[in-house]
Amino acid sequence: VDKDALDTQVKDRKIQEAAEKARNEQLANEMKQNDKIMCMLEERQKNDIRNMNKAISEFQKNFQKPETRREFDLSDPQALKKDRPARLSDNDPRCTISGLQKFMGEDLNYHQRMKFQKEQLREWSLQQQRDWKNALADQKFADDLYDKNRIELDQKTMEQQRKEEESRRAVCAATKDFNRTQAAELAERKKLEKCQKMKEDMDEISSLLQGDLLSENPEQAVSSFGRHRVITDRWKGMNQDQLMAIRCSQQQQVLEKLRLKEEESQRVAEWDRQCIQAARAQLVLERHQRRQNRECRRALDNINAELCQEQKSKNIYLKEEAYSNFPTGQYYAQFNTTSR
Repeated sequence: VDKDALDTQVKDRKIQEAAEKARNEQLANEMKQNDKIMCMLEERQKNDIRNMNKAISEFQKNFQKPETRREFDLSDPQALKKDRPARLSDNDPRCTISGLQKFMGEDLNYHQRMKFQKEQLREWSLQQQRDWKNALADQKFADDLYDKNRIELDQKTMEQQRKEEESRRAVCAATKDFNRTQAAELAERKKLEKCQKMKEDMDEISSLLQGDLLSENPEQAVSSFGRHRVITDRWKGMNQDQLMAIRCSQQQQVLEKLRLKEEESQRVAEWDRQCIQAARAQLVLERHQRRQNRECRRALDNINAELCQEQKSKNIYLKEEAYSNFPTGQYYAQFNTTSR
């Protein structure tokens, strides 16, 4: 360890801390001085404001008295004594539009005008009552005339309805006779149609019973394209020989499927046996490989141990024998003694 360098670093550190401390003290003194100056300036500003307000108050007291103000008349204590009436007549020149002292209906002859208006309203009311009575009389006369006309119209309508009812009754009687005749003709025609239909049904039943369809004649389903083809709408199914042939064919197919299934099971078993043998061989090979790997690791560990022992012996020799003596000046003097 270089103690002189460390002492130098400690001394430099102390000098740096002392300089920083002196700078901080100087900054603190400057801040105190600035605070003191700021306080003095604030005190001076407060005094200036106080003096300014005092001067303004003195000026207002001496040169801005309430009597000289433009709005003094709003707060004058003698305003009621100095005030005059709003207007002396309707044509007072003081009652201007902007003064807002004269409005519609506020003239001085208001009572006379209201009395005249009441008389006029009474006359209008009496005239309206007379008009209303005349209108009611006219309305009553019109209603009576309307009722009379409506009664006459209802009587004409009832007479017309009676005539229409008689004509409708006659038409209904004629229609009933015609319908009765038509119903008798329809019943007779249905009876004849029923007898004809029963005859046709009996003929059809006998034809079907005697035909090839219900008798299940196999020759009727043979197609004209060959004996191996049939007409589907006439074919009634296969005979016993055909059914036996199909059953034999199905039995042969079942036996063939069982044989194929047995072969498949044998092939699967053989494949499983080969897989098991291959797995066993693979397991034996892996065990042999692990055994060889263990032997190789054991031999490598022995070699590494021998090399480690040799290295330790060499280090002990170098430390105790080869590097135990320091070189002398004669050793260094043998270099650079000749020129090339």
